[in-house]
Amino acid sequence: MSDLKKLQQLAEKRRSIYALNDQLPVSKDEIVKMVEHAILHTPSAFNSQSTRIVVLFDTDHNKLWDLTEETLRDIVGDEEKFAPTKQKIGGFRAAAGTILFFEDQTVVKNLQEAAPLYADKFPIWAEHTSAMHQYVLWTALASIDVGANLQHYNPVIDNKVAETWGIDDHWDLTAQLVFGGIEQPAGDKEFQPIVERMKVFGA
Repeated sequence: MSDLKKLQQLAEKRRSIYALNDQLPVSKDEIVKMVEHAILHTPSAFNSQSTRIVVLFDTDHNKLWDLTEETLRDIVGDEEKFAPTKQKIGGFRAAAGTILFFEDQTVVKNLQEAAPLYADKFPIWAEHTSAMHQYVLWTALASIDVGANLQHYNPVIDNKVAETWGIDDHWDLTAQLVFGGIEQPAGDKEFQPIVERMKVFGA
């Protein structure tokens, strides 16, 4: 099988899997090494290397979703209205860990000063950089049969996350990748027609 075919198969295997448990098919150390590799080898705009990552296992993972639940409960107020959100967060808590993605705004600001012509673009490109790290790790987890789903509870939980884990104030939280053993695979996926999403010229 060609490398291209393998890559395409992994792209198809990467899905949003919400039914997760805390039984990983690999060691925590393997997850950590995977993250280290992604940090070193995932591209970034202007080679900025602005992405920062925090990996939470076990009690720290649970703590993240406890504080998320507490924060959202305070916002919603009504316990009956909050019930669906509480159930959803319980599913995240049942997983084995969470990868937090940040972008270092000090790096972004330095680039803005160094290249003022593109100053308004660097925050956008930083988001692109973060997205590439998210995709690389999500796909890498799928390759070792670890399920995952991507969440965005920022900026609601930003301050509590920073306080709890001593995060630098210039690290901007962009996403949370929940991962764990696969309790139930993703269902069928519907696709919009290619002809509506792609154009080719000069072929």
